[in-house]
Amino acid sequence: MSTTAATATSPFEIRHAVVIAAPPETVFDYVTNPRSWPEWLPSSHALDCDDRPMGFGDTFHEHWSTRTGPVDLDWLVIACDRPTLWIGMATTSFMGPVVVHYTFEAVAGGTRFTRILRNPARPKPPTPEMVERMSAEAELGLGNIKKIVERR
Repeated sequence: MSTTAATATSPFEIRHAVVIAAPPETVFDYVTNPRSWPEWLPSSHALDCDDRPMGFGDTFHEHWSTRTGPVDLDWLVIACDRPTLWIGMATTSFMGPVVVHYTFEAVAGGTRFTRILRNPARPKPPTPEMVERMSAEAELGLGNIKKIVERR
């Protein structure tokens, strides 16, 4: 009798939030349009997609940059409920699926935008340095979104 050992994974999640002085629809339409991503996310370099918010079932291609080199990601929008929720998923060979989960909540002063990055089946845990870099990039990205959307 043979048994196959399950491959161990290290699920990972990091979340960041910012309040933006704009209605949820405005924030939603900006951040769910992948063409905007290079404006606010340093690792995102170019996207092959229509210039519009992506909805449930839409797919798009992203050219991404990591410390070890370029990465191409094929995204699928797996949940979309304008203007409160958007979830996209891509699969990578080096860290398994990548899931970005955006929520938009109307609050005093505008919209609380929360960005959650998940790697549900990461082959190994990120190092503390990797977590620090991901967190710094996310905080920079949310600050950029806030500046850009509030200027419009």
